[in-house]
Amino acid sequence: MTSGILGSTATPQSCTERVAAAYRRLAEVDRPEVWITLRAEAEVAAEAAAIEARLAEGAVLPLAGILVAVKDNIDVAGLPTTAACPEFAYLPGETAAAIERLVAAGALVLGKTNLDQFATGLVGTRSPYGAVRHARNPELISGGSSSGSAVAVALGIADIGIGTDTAGSGRVPAALHGIAGIKASLGIIPTHGVVPACADYDAVTVFAADLDRAVAAAAVMAGPEARDPRSRSWPADVRLAAPAAPRLAIPRAEELTDLTPAYREAFTRTVAALADSGITTEIVDISGLLDAARLLYDGAIVAERYAAVGGFLASRPAGADPTVAAIIAAAGETTGPGFVADLDALARARAAARELLDGFDGLLLPTTTEHPSIAAVQADPIGINRRMGAYTNFCNLLDMAAVAVPGAPTADGAPFGVMVVVPAFADQVAVDIAARITGSEAPALLDHGVDLAVFGAHLRGQPLHWQLEEIGARFAGEIRTTDAYRLTALDTVPPKPGLVRHGAGLGAPILGELFRVSPAGLGGFLAALPAPMALTSIELSDGRSVIGFACTYDAAQAATDITSYGGWKAFLQNRN
Repeated sequence: MTSGILGSTATPQSCTERVAAAYRRLAEVDRPEVWITLRAEAEVAAEAAAIEARLAEGAVLPLAGILVAVKDNIDVAGLPTTAACPEFAYLPGETAAAIERLVAAGALVLGKTNLDQFATGLVGTRSPYGAVRHARNPELISGGSSSGSAVAVALGIADIGIGTDTAGSGRVPAALHGIAGIKASLGIIPTHGVVPACADYDAVTVFAADLDRAVAAAAVMAGPEARDPRSRSWPADVRLAAPAAPRLAIPRAEELTDLTPAYREAFTRTVAALADSGITTEIVDISGLLDAARLLYDGAIVAERYAAVGGFLASRPAGADPTVAAIIAAAGETTGPGFVADLDALARARAAARELLDGFDGLLLPTTTEHPSIAAVQADPIGINRRMGAYTNFCNLLDMAAVAVPGAPTADGAPFGVMVVVPAFADQVAVDIAARITGSEAPALLDHGVDLAVFGAHLRGQPLHWQLEEIGARFAGEIRTTDAYRLTALDTVPPKPGLVRHGAGLGAPILGELFRVSPAGLGGFLAALPAPMALTSIELSDGRSVIGFACTYDAAQAATDITSYGGWKAFLQNRN
């Protein structure tokens, strides 16, 4: 299906038809400032035809025919990388790892998109290739720095837009256009092949018209990469789901004063609607997070921007944006002791953030403060940009992940965005909560973990189910065993059933539930397992074998046989 909030058409039936529809849309919208390099239609169509041939031969391509707009600070072999500065341009011989993974999954790159030069800005106007205008209202900014990629999605040209995010560039444009933006934990999506802004705090991000498609792309791009020294893997105890009743922290009223009245009212309505989704909220003091955010530009951390391109800009290239050049030149004046002091401040802020959010599943924030006009930004390029990053700047500095989605629109129907911010590696929790906010099914970002079958006290609604929620287990559906199993009611506190294999045809199919748990989570269950319970291989009626709860044979022999009920919940409902 062709994505995009504007100009969507009937679903093309083939990869080549999707390409043709995209180029028709390109001509229709006539937004040349979105692109720095646009590939010829015939070239992309030929690649689409090759994908169709591979599909016909049985290839499995999860992103077959998905059209991608790539921010022009990310390398695509054979296409120039400019970072929105003509004199900086080079022709890479190797494609960035994240884009390689998309292409290997069947995606098609349309071209390279415009951005705030050297990914320095949240406004989308700092480029010699032109200010990128908002998809709906050309007098307003698009947001940046990943401006072109977001607008390509919002205009219905690309299915996904790939950007980068150091200070909010993968989230602010999403908020201004009412689309989804995913900024994964640092290192999860490799930054190999990315022109650095602040190398230690850069992230590759994805835009899409809906959360499903954004997550699908992020899942393909995620994973360790030997060519990226900052690459990270999901930890063994990674949480694979949000709990059934998530608990979110929200900021105090005095920390929302930078919001325009329209945005503040929209945030209030967004928070009020959370209860209908089973989400509870509690107000917390986020002043420490907002203070940490200022270190990105006002402290010595900005020296990383000078390290990236300061030497190049010192040559005074004609295409340098004056605002960007001034910011990066000033970054060269930082000192070593100042940098070390700010690293210490960040370490302390990270510890404070962990303490602040302990007991919460995430933090809900407005994504940005306002939606200014291009003229307003030109009149005040620093002040407005600074305000717009108030809620986004701290995220990478404090090693947090965020998912940006539409909140309640403003009273006049304009988009308003919110972010679910979580500690590093709790990305799936953020996705699940964001899906609740948007009223959609939660897609799986992680293909990670071990399947665990439960048949009694750990079932949903039963007294020990909290143990599964505590480790972030993800519900994977109802299951039944083969007819080789018998079920007994054990004399335990709380009451539990015991499942024992007797042999084919000597029992009955027993109803249970399947959960995906992290490897460490499964290990924790095994280590704490009380007698007479056990974990063993369970044969399912669909032919699979999974790890599941059972009990010892002698305990089952001494218990009451309840196999005829077909499951623990049915027994509980009918025993009286």
